Amino acid sequence: MALSIAFQESQVFLRLLNYCVESIKHDVSQVFANVSSSKKCGPAHNRASRHGNRLPFSLEDLIMSVGNQYQVTTQDWFSQKKGNDEERDPQVVFNVLDAMLKDSLDRLKTMRESVSLTKIGFNGCILEVDYTGCVAMIKNLCLEGKFRAALWLRNKMILKGVIPDVITHNHLVSGLCKAGDLEKADKLVREMLEIGPSPNCATYNTFIKGYCLTNNVDKALNLFSRMAYDGIRPNNITCSILIHALCKKGLLKDARKLLEKIVGDDRGKETSDIITSTIFMDGCFKNGDMAQALVHWDEMLQMGSRIDVVAYNVLIHGFCLSQDMHNASRYFCEMVKRGLLPDIFTYNTLISGFCKIGNLDEACYIHGVMSKMGVAPDSISYKMIIQGLCIHGDVTRASQFLVRMLKNLMVPEPLIWNVIIDGHGRHGDIGKAFFIRDQMVSFGVLPNVFTYNALIHAQIKEGNIVDAHSTKKEMLSTGIYPDVVTYNLLIGAACSFGFFHSAVWLYDEMLRRGCEPDEITRNALIHAQMRRRKHC
Repeated sequence: MALSIAFQESQVFLRLLNYCVESIKHDVSQVFANVSSSKKCGPAHNRASRHGNRLPFSLEDLIMSVGNQYQVTTQDWFSQKKGNDEERDPQVVFNVLDAMLKDSLDRLKTMRESVSLTKIGFNGCILEVDYTGCVAMIKNLCLEGKFRAALWLRNKMILKGVIPDVITHNHLVSGLCKAGDLEKADKLVREMLEIGPSPNCATYNTFIKGYCLTNNVDKALNLFSRMAYDGIRPNNITCSILIHALCKKGLLKDARKLLEKIVGDDRGKETSDIITSTIFMDGCFKNGDMAQALVHWDEMLQMGSRIDVVAYNVLIHGFCLSQDMHNASRYFCEMVKRGLLPDIFTYNTLISGFCKIGNLDEACYIHGVMSKMGVAPDSISYKMIIQGLCIHGDVTRASQFLVRMLKNLMVPEPLIWNVIIDGHGRHGDIGKAFFIRDQMVSFGVLPNVFTYNALIHAQIKEGNIVDAHSTKKEMLSTGIYPDVVTYNLLIGAACSFGFFHSAVWLYDEMLRRGCEPDEITRNALIHAQMRRRKHC
């Protein structure tokens, strides 16, 4: 945009200069016309016709108002000398030309000064830097990831004496941090300290998060210390970012110290920062330190923290991680007694926990409860139930959940279809497996390599090696190429049925297609070769 403005400025000035030259030529021709004949030409003889590309309306008015002023002056001067004109004195003519040239140069100077002081539109742009437009452009460039262009425009604004505000600079810092260019972000923050605007807490929070995302917690802590030096007080968001990074790195002691500092600063308030405390507790659970997490939970209750649904979700998730479903269920009930309504994350956490320990009945019960409590199961809820049931061999009930899912107008992802197809195949129900595959296609979900592998595995398990090869051909006809699992299934089957040459042919085809054999492939061929030698 800045480049466009500069280009338009030069264009307008050149056209202005051309306008003045044309005016001089017109006035000179008028003088000679008046000298050679008594017929007077109109002063404003259709000037607009000489300019096919008209200037913007405001600029045209400016030029005309300034130009006409000098044109009238010239005409008046010429009319005053009309008496002398009767004798056609050459000296008079040249005096007129000299005066007109001087007036035209003065006119050009005045026009240029007027243009530089006036805000003039040209094709939707303005000659004067549009602050709001430039700031919006910088933001959009940052959102599009064009940080070099955004920084260039910011520098152009500063050269014109216009410094973007701190919010605009925060967009730049955020974009650079997300792109991983922390050196430029650091340089930008230092420039802000030198020439303005002064960085605020949001600037430092963004910068600290950038370092944490790159796992550079040391620099994040140094930046945290620099905030106080620069006279900026960290807020709870700053501390939450740092505590999350410290916990993620396993530095629970450092996180605890920082949390204690926050709690100390918050004494006298009704509640401590629940978000920061929840982040710390979650970090303890994920690092396996359940004891410290529970101690902190008790401290939160003693300090009168307003425990919310998110805090209970973290607590329940922590017990599910350690497969302590008894306590997970206990705190779920306590949560409801406190008047806090569980959300989709609460229910999905419990379903996942029960599925992992193999308690599918309880998982299905929770799935039913959530619907009665007004929380509609999502695709993740169904996915965990269906996977759990198929893994534990209850494919029939898994199919029932699939039907329920479809009735609720939820089209499952390929993974869910594949799990059920594989489940039917493992139980020898090939017809049902292919029926589910056809149903999958009818709902607009395309089979993938895992779908065909499940079908091929089911056919081989039933001894239908010819049908398995037919399925492989169908797979290729749909543009899906076999992977190492596909070839291992077919090579293993060929070796088991004594078709060693077929196994070698499949192995060669596998290499031709660029599919790298693994240990399973080689072991199958080696064992088949050994059995072949024994029989020879």
